[in-house]
Amino acid sequence: MHHATSLNLASVLEHQARLTPERIAITFADSHMTYSEVDARASQIANGLAALGIGPGDHVALSCPNVPWFPLAYFGILKAGGVVVPLNVLLKPREIAYHLKDSDAKAMLAFEGSAELPLASMARAGCDQAGCAHLVILTADPAAPSPVPSALSIAQVTASQPRAIESRRRRPDDTAVILYTSGTTGHPKGAELTHDNMLLNAVSTCDMLLPGLAGGGEQNVTLITLPLFHSTAQTCQMNAGFYGGFRTVLLPRFEPAVVLETIRREKVGFWLGVPTMYWALMQYVSASGMDPAPVAEHLRICASGGAPLPVELLRRFEGTFGVRVLEGYGLSETSPVVCFNQLQRPSKPGTVGPPIFGVDVRSVDEEAMPVARGQRGEIVVRGPNVMKGYYNRPEATLEVMRNGWFHTGDIGIIDEDGYVSIVDRKKDMILRGGFNVYPRELEEVLMTHPAISLVAVVGVPDERLGEEVKAFVVRKPGATLTESELLDWCREQFAAYKYPRSVEFRDALPVNATGKVLKRELRGN
Repeated sequence: MHHATSLNLASVLEHQARLTPERIAITFADSHMTYSEVDARASQIANGLAALGIGPGDHVALSCPNVPWFPLAYFGILKAGGVVVPLNVLLKPREIAYHLKDSDAKAMLAFEGSAELPLASMARAGCDQAGCAHLVILTADPAAPSPVPSALSIAQVTASQPRAIESRRRRPDDTAVILYTSGTTGHPKGAELTHDNMLLNAVSTCDMLLPGLAGGGEQNVTLITLPLFHSTAQTCQMNAGFYGGFRTVLLPRFEPAVVLETIRREKVGFWLGVPTMYWALMQYVSASGMDPAPVAEHLRICASGGAPLPVELLRRFEGTFGVRVLEGYGLSETSPVVCFNQLQRPSKPGTVGPPIFGVDVRSVDEEAMPVARGQRGEIVVRGPNVMKGYYNRPEATLEVMRNGWFHTGDIGIIDEDGYVSIVDRKKDMILRGGFNVYPRELEEVLMTHPAISLVAVVGVPDERLGEEVKAFVVRKPGATLTESELLDWCREQFAAYKYPRSVEFRDALPVNATGKVLKRELRGN
């Protein structure tokens, strides 16, 4: 078959390794890796995967926090011609098995984790349930043996593998990454993002940031605190940063004091967070009475996404650190960036800015006809950032892709200057601290509890997280289930970011004529 054009997302790394091999690509704790070293290690992983029989188009799951193994494994999979399937590190074995089966993953690379988060043993259990062929453990000590039985260690896979590889060429519309998202239904679906989708979105992001970062010949520095398994950190920081030759500082967990100290110590110019992180940083500054000047000295641009940033918080943060905070909007299905407040134009706080390069956005009515400027409608998107579709789910794909436009399910307004505001969202989704929680998934599992006859899960306002997860439960006659018993059960079933934090027992739930539970009434709005 003749390939007229070829493209591999791994080129963002390979180009910099050719151009500036000695520049630092990754800083983690007090260690640094240059671009040539990152490229060489990723090539070794690619050669090792090829030796296991992983070839072009094969799907490889990756479960890894923000440590250097994430970019090494990500680009290693891409160099081998594979498709990266990043998994949330908080998933439990049942959930891991679902993702492995649903994505037809041939192999899984998993970081060994820690005593608090034993990722290796969770991955082992998930692979066993799913019958996944190869499990490779990314060990904190790169020479260590695998901590779990019958899994390969990364040392075994890369031993004696060459530190160079001719990356497998892919077509621009071949899938590069499958990102799992639940949309509005209970079961997570894999959005297939192509090399073209991911590369162009990273390049566009870098183009938007550079005018505000140019540090007179100094290397730009970006700090990643959002999880790399999310599209935002992957595209807007890791891939955009590698493309731009930045130094990328990785932090595995968000702690306000550590974040502020890291910005100061590493002279970070660009940071991206979700509103809960901005809230926590401001709380810390006021509680600790720290002097923001040493942090403000280096910060040039901050960006926020994932949920609307309250205007008051945005202004306070900008005032404290003397830095512009640019709000953007995106979805897993759009690689992710759709809109972004631009440096060359004044920001409009409360908006997510105009669409980015090459992307068209409309606000439409029920018939998919554009509504007037300033009117509410569903936000639909067209452009090179829109996914190919949901993996193996043609019906779900047709539901959101209509006449070339991706229907987001978000309600928004486009003003006379073309700035977009997101005013409401997919009816029931809960946004807890920047994580999407889908009530239906929780409800389906809760209904399997022997003492529960009916359940509704809703988001309730929470000052720190934006929304908290609450379950309204009707017990079966005679059942004596208590709140603490049910919460313990939920902790076993669900990742920590999504289980309900409170339970209210009711004799009945409000329903409409067709028997649909009226969540509006439960939420009190």
